[in-house]
Formats: sequence, structure tokens, C-alpha cells
Amino acid sequence: MSVEPKNRSGIVDNASNAPDDRIVQGSPLPTLNGRPLLSNRGIPINLEWIKDIRVNTSAVERRAQTHVARRTVKKEWQAAWLLRAITCMDLTTLSGDDTDERVRRLCAKGRQPIEHALVKHLGIEALNIQVAAICVYHRFVETARRALEGTNIRVAAVSTGFPAGLSPLSERIAEIRHSVEAGAQEIDVVITRAHVFGGRWQELYDEIAAFKQACGAAHMKVILGTGDLLTLRNVARASVVAMMAGADFIKTSTGKELTNATLPVGFIMTRAIREYAQETGMAVGFKAAGGIRTAKQSIEWLALMKEELGLPWMKAELFRFGASGLLNDIERQLEHHATGRYSADYRHPIA
Repeated sequence: MSVEPKNRSGIVDNASNAPDDRIVQGSPLPTLNGRPLLSNRGIPINLEWIKDIRVNTSAVERRAQTHVARRTVKKEWQAAWLLRAITCMDLTTLSGDDTDERVRRLCAKGRQPIEHALVKHLGIEALNIQVAAICVYHRFVETARRALEGTNIRVAAVSTGFPAGLSPLSERIAEIRHSVEAGAQEIDVVITRAHVFGGRWQELYDEIAAFKQACGAAHMKVILGTGDLLTLRNVARASVVAMMAGADFIKTSTGKELTNATLPVGFIMTRAIREYAQETGMAVGFKAAGGIRTAKQSIEWLALMKEELGLPWMKAELFRFGASGLLNDIERQLEHHATGRYSADYRHPIA
């Protein structure tokens, strides 16, 4: 991923390369240069493409710094962006002390993410704002499915030996199948990071392709664990391999690494998505997870998606936040917009 426009990089600071914002009639997927994009089916692995990837790290870091410095929205426009952020959330609980009751409370929060009085004050009753998905361990898939009946909120399950991804391959595949059978509509899978460190791209491709087959009709989000991958070049290469193997989304992190979603990683992954769309005619979604806790950060990520990929990637079909504490701060910001006062954290419990 060099900064040369003619290379397969996407690391070209040129907004004209971004997809346009039109939507195919009856489909959530965008068009690219007037060409309708399809859902990702994957392609045979192209080792030359992977080998040719280069990243200008200093250029990416400068781009991330300028993005934060010059991107802001205020007043009613800020409130609108924050409401959009809520609709793109995978509201998540992945703690060792999770219980069925906690998951049910989380689902209730996903169904009604903003308290009734604030919804009325903002005049947004007709929007029926809800989160995109509830993300849980396999043990709680059925609990979440029952609690979300009658809504459009999807049930997502982390799988494949989350968060390390080091259990035997057969067990990881079986885990996916069990979650799908229990009702999970989305599966967040973890790659074997050692394949990336060793440059074993064929093995990584085969692993993800096997996960994809086990997912069946469920959407597959491939967690790269970017904080563990050491270099942006590794992130770029792993992103491309995951998309070649059929990922519906590529996701930054498990949320358990020391370093999780960062804007430089976001630029690398979104431009890989853009390049893949240009090369294959297929659209892949993006999920930023881990360390995104403030309303300001959510707007920075939404702005990144708009600039790099276009408006369709600001919707839940192609963009997600992996969130646990983020919703709390967004609610507080919305209350400030409505009343001029910040509320206490305890007034907006999640689970």
C-alpha cells in the first residue's frame, strides 16, 4: 500500500477515489463509479496482490492527525450524527461474569437506547432509534434471540476461541455452527495472528474460508486483532486476505488487546475495502471495536467512513461500532443538546 495512485494501495489521499453515494434500488449496497456493488462472495487468493501491498506509515499517521483536527459538527447536526452512531452499534457484553439477566437488560437497552423522556424532548419518536445488534458469547445467543423477538436488532456471537483464537480449528468451526443453530445472525470470528506474523497467507485464507462456510447465511465479521499485528502493513495484508476469503465485515479488534481501534488502522482498513471494491465489484463492511468510548470519537469514525467510503458506509449494513460504554456518553451529549445540562452517568445504565 504505497502512496502511488497506480498501485493497489488505497493509501492515496484523494477523495475522488471514494465510492459515490448512490444506493442500488431495493439494496443497501452502494455503487462505485456508477457500477453496482455486490455482497462479498470472496475470490481465489491472489498472493501477488498481497505481496505488493505497501504502507507509508508516516503519511497515514499525518492523515489521522489532520482528520481529528479538522472534523467537527455542532448543534442539531451533531445530535443527528450521534443518533446515526447509535443505529450502527453492536451493543456488547463479553465479561466473564455475564448472566442471562444481564443479557436481557442489555437487549432492553438496545430496543430503547434513549430514555423515553429524552426521545420525546428531541421529537424523534417516529425514528424508532435502536441499535444494530446485540453481541454476546455463544452461551447467551438464545437468551438474546428471545429478548429481541419482534425487532430488527440482530444477534451477534463472538466465536472461534474468542479472544485468542488458539483453540483447535475443528472446535472453532463447531462453535460457529452451534451459534448459528442457536439463532445468531452474525458471527464475529478471530483469526490466528501467527499466520500473519509468519506470512502464511494461504493458511490464513483457508482458515477464514472455512469459517465462512460454517457461518452459512449468517454474516461473518473477521476480527484482525490489529493491536497485536505490530505493523500497518500486516493490518493491510490481513484485511485483503480476509476479504478474499469472503468476509462480510473486517473488524479491528476483540476489545481485549492493549491497543484496539485507532484512526491510522481505520484508514488502512477502509482503503483496503475501497481497493477491494474497485478490483472485484464487491462491498465489505467495517467494524471499529475497542476503546471507542466518547461521543466525539464516534463522530470522528463516522466522518472517516464518509470521507473514505461514502454515505452507504455510514449505515449499519456496512458500518458498526463494537460498543459497551459508548452509548452512555452519547446519551449524555444528547441530553445536553436537549436541555443544556449534562446528566450523571448513573442516569443512563446499560446492564
